[in-house]
Amino acid sequence: MSMPASLKGKLRIPVIASPLFIISNPDLVIEQCKAGVIGSFPALNARPGPVLEEWLQRITSELAAWDKAHPERPSAPFAVNQIVHKSNDRLQHDIDLCVKYKVPVVITSLGAQEELNKAIHSYGGIVLHDVINQKFARKAIEKGADGLILVASGAGGHAGVQSPFALVQETREWFDGPIALSGAIASGGAVLAAQALGADFGYIGSAFIATKEANASEAYKNAIVENAAEDIVYTNLFTGVHGNYLRPSIVNAGLDPENLPQSDPSKMNFGSGGNTKAKAWKDIWGSGQGIGAVKSVVTTAELVDRLAREYEAARRRIAA
Repeated sequence: MSMPASLKGKLRIPVIASPLFIISNPDLVIEQCKAGVIGSFPALNARPGPVLEEWLQRITSELAAWDKAHPERPSAPFAVNQIVHKSNDRLQHDIDLCVKYKVPVVITSLGAQEELNKAIHSYGGIVLHDVINQKFARKAIEKGADGLILVASGAGGHAGVQSPFALVQETREWFDGPIALSGAIASGGAVLAAQALGADFGYIGSAFIATKEANASEAYKNAIVENAAEDIVYTNLFTGVHGNYLRPSIVNAGLDPENLPQSDPSKMNFGSGGNTKAKAWKDIWGSGQGIGAVKSVVTTAELVDRLAREYEAARRRIAA
């Protein structure tokens, strides 16, 4: 495995909680880190721009206090997701704050930028870039990313279409750095399976929606619990980029999940509903195919406890 040295020994289980648009907030991130997994949030969740500094101040101070009070089980590092796309006019402002607060891990999406990577490396931070294929993976590493988040078929939100088996195998043929695997991972056994394929981390998003700390409506949380893989719809209608969404939220918006039109990918808009009045993420709920493993709305600590138990049980089964 190729776990970065700065992360070794700091995680209870090899999991990165993915940054969830709107949903990830300081409450969720702090509890994820206290529980022993890398917590994360999109920088754009902190609105307006100055709120990002408030969030970073709170997260760093509360985790430092936790570590001082619990030296036997210190918190895991946290991560901030940056959207590296021309539509993000806050990017430089948000990068500067990540440097100021020495954010341990920065997750980049929708564009690889050499200058950003250098800025994060200036204080020893790590950059992980999410990709859906080899073309984007190679480009990210060429531009200085430290590791890759391979977004395979079945992942929540903006997902790829390749099998995790193919995506990890082909990446490992040329890249020996850190890899996180995303795609229907919602159990401890799935985390171990990701490692068996050659990844270092399981990248988990949808399961954290159904936690008490998540900034999601009760209806959304309950939908995660009540639905399964067959209830996920893959479409680019809502943002211009293909993604996975919960069927009931599409129906509630007055649309037919079986007859959705295509959106113009050149007009990406991550906060609108594309050709609809329903807003992506707020009205149209993102979700991965792994939600069948989510049986109830629980605290973040309880979810990580479950993942840890399942992970150890899977290891014992294999060793037996």
